[in-house]
This record gives sequence, C-alpha cells and structure tokens, in this order.
Amino acid sequence: MGKFNNVSARELPLYIIEENAQALSCEGCRNGEALPFDFTMAFQPLVDLERRIVFAYEGLVRGLSNEPAYTVIEKVKAEHIYRFDQACRVKAVALAAAAGISERLNINFIPGAIYRPEICIQTTLNAARRYGFPLSNITFEVVESTPINDRRHLQRIIDHHKKLGFATALDDFGSGYANLDWLADLSPDSIKIDMHLIRDIDTNRRKKAIVHSLTSLCRQLEIEVLAEGVETKAERDTLAAMGVVKQQGYFFGKPQFESFATIASEVFC
Repeated sequence: MGKFNNVSARELPLYIIEENAQALSCEGCRNGEALPFDFTMAFQPLVDLERRIVFAYEGLVRGLSNEPAYTVIEKVKAEHIYRFDQACRVKAVALAAAAGISERLNINFIPGAIYRPEICIQTTLNAARRYGFPLSNITFEVVESTPINDRRHLQRIIDHHKKLGFATALDDFGSGYANLDWLADLSPDSIKIDMHLIRDIDTNRRKKAIVHSLTSLCRQLEIEVLAEGVETKAERDTLAAMGVVKQQGYFFGKPQFESFATIASEVFC
C-alpha cells in the first residue's frame, strides 16, 4: 500500500489540490472548450482472492463535495466531452500518484472522446510522467454509453494503449452494447462482467451457466475475467469456484472519496 493510504485529498501535497479540470490544457484537442466545472474522484478496490490482495483501484467521478457521479455527468455537454475525458485521466493519475499507491489504477474512458489515439493520449502520458506514476500500472476501461459503430477505431485505440504499456478492459460486459461480438472484433486484456449477471449468481443456474461459459471462452481467447458488483459472500464464493478470482463490489469495499482504503482481511475468509 502507498504511504498516503486512507487519507483525504485535503491532506495530500498542495500540487494535487491545484490539479483543476477547468485549467487543464488538452493537447491537440480538436475541441478547445474549457470545462465550466471541476470535479474529483472516489476509488474502489479490486481484489485478487487467490493472492488475497487488493491489486487495483478504479477511479470513479465525484463532485467536489462527494456528490454522486450523475451530478457531474449531467453537466457534460457535447462541447465538453473531449476535455472531460482527458481531465478524468489526469485527476485519477494525480490522486493515485500523490497517495503513493503501488497497485494498478483503472480509469474509464469514452471511445468517442478519442479521435486520434496518438494525440489524445499525450495529456495522460504527460500527467503520468509529471507525477511519476508507472504507465504499466494503468488500465483503461471502455465505457460504452452509446453504440460503437467503428470497431476498427476502437481497436486502434486498444493497440495504441498496448504499445505504450497500458492495459485495456471492457467494462459492464454482458449488458448494453458490450457483448460477444466485441470479443470477435477486439483484443482487450480483460473484461469486467456486468453486475446484472453477478447478482444472486449463487442461486440462479442460468447466470451460473452464462458466466461459466463466458469464463471458459475468455480463457481460450487469453482474456482475463473480473466480476463486478459482488455484494455477498455467497456470490464471491460461487464465482471463485468457477475460477473468477478477481472481483469488485460492495462486499469488498465501497468507493472512498479521494482516498485508497485498505480492506479487512475477513473479506478473504
């Protein structure tokens, strides 16, 4: 764990407090519209049951006073989307670096907000270098709130991420637009199975069958599988018995405002 774990950003070094989304420059961005608002992040642990560790934290958008994500998202207009995507990356990297975490950092990104990967990634690269955060410790999670018609463009983004040392995950897999055809067209490092398929999996034979088949398929494709939305011990144990040992959810810990909380050893028992 990092030297600043379990502390608020209000106690972090001054430079992190000054990381303001409104002032962020977006290099090469075809849309220079500045954000009319600022925001921050909460971080939720991802665990590896086999190694009994927290191996990563996912950055989740929050208001400056810990308002929920939707209160920030609803402010994002079309003219802000590029700057907002860049600002989310920089915020997450800056907070993680200030906390000194050695675990991985998962950052959501919107494919539609990246028009040229080699240009749009520069702001993130500069932030990682500025704050001394290893590129190899960053995973980008694909967020698909609208259909992604240009799969080749998304694959170019994934390929460019890999070239730079980043990993890529498909978030909320099995819901919305992220389905099996994505595995045919794309080559992510991992997928995160949507919580709808995880909820009550211990008592739902259909969900068990689907997740078991999906896990087997991903193993053949050399894609790592993580379950999100785990809320009970029964769900945890059922998934672990199926070989899904990397998990995330309230059972292990809720997102913590501007901090990277440790978790109780009991969650592994």
